[in-house]
Formats: sequence, structure tokens, C-alpha cells
Amino acid sequence: MIRSFYILFFVFLLGNASAFAQTQIEEGLIVSDTIKKSEINPLAPAKAAFYSAVFPGMGQVYNKKYWKLPLVYGALGTTIYFYISNNKKYHQYRDAYKRRLEGFTDDNYTYLDNSRLISAQKFYQKNRDLSALLTGLFYVLNIVDANVDAHLMQFNVNDKLTVKPDFYRNDFTAKQDIGLCVTLKF
Repeated sequence: MIRSFYILFFVFLLGNASAFAQTQIEEGLIVSDTIKKSEINPLAPAKAAFYSAVFPGMGQVYNKKYWKLPLVYGALGTTIYFYISNNKKYHQYRDAYKRRLEGFTDDNYTYLDNSRLISAQKFYQKNRDLSALLTGLFYVLNIVDANVDAHLMQFNVNDKLTVKPDFYRNDFTAKQDIGLCVTLKF
């Protein structure tokens, strides 16, 4: 096992000798495989998270991921809408129940008895609280997404390094096998 590893390592080194080649130009030697280095801003993830915390979606704009804005505003807008709607219905049923306890009978819910008014209050209160929880969850998810996306923008991801599944024929059993092919182009 170790011996085959060493053999593979030396084949890799000898097989990629062209990666270290230089080309001759009239003025002098220029290395053909120069790598462009971009500056990494270590504060970019914190800045993106701060922008998303102050104004939801602004971290995605800072990261130039504009396609995420409808997702952020759709999630927050939907949960806020359901919070407001459930809160309104909860207060309507609560006020009707309170008025009924005070002796008034001229409410819009005369067809409901007291137990149904109480169960409607509990139903809408539970849904209101769930909507508030989901709003907070989507707000935090917005901040985490901006932070993680800013971190991932600092990694070099290009076509020179690929990992993909590969189907090959096993010579010993003459069957198709599944493998993982890691390609590194220099």
C-alpha cells in the first residue's frame, strides 16, 4: 500500500514536469503558470453580517448575490404578514369573549359559544407565536447566509479542480464500478 503510494507520487511529479516549464521571449524568461492572487479582506464576512443585521438583505447586496433578495424579502414578508393577520384575529376573538363576559350580546360572533371563542383565541395565538418565531428564524438565517457567503467568496473555486463521479470497467470482474475522480489541472 505504501509502496504504491510512493510510486504514484513519483509518477505524479514526473508526469507534471511541464507545469514548471518556462517560455522564451525576446526580453527574457517568463513563467507560464503564474497565479493571480486576489486580496482577501478578512473583515468582509463581518461587514456582510452587520449589513444584514441592520437592514435585511443588505448583506446579500454587499456580496453581490442579488438573486437572494426576493428570497429574503419573501420569507420575512410572508411571516410578518401571517403574524399581523393572526394577531388581528386573536384580538377580535379575545375582545368578543371579553365583551360577552361583560354582558354584551351585540358582537359578530353570536353563533359561537364561549368554549369556541376560547379555542379560537388559542388557535390564533399559537399561530401568531409560530409566525413570530419563524420571522426571527428567517432574520437570523439572513445574517448567517450573508456571513457564510462572504466567507465562501474568499475561496478559489475554478475549473482546474473538479470532483465528479466516474464509471469505469473493472478488468478483473468485467463489471461496471463507480468511483470518484479528482482532477487537478496545472
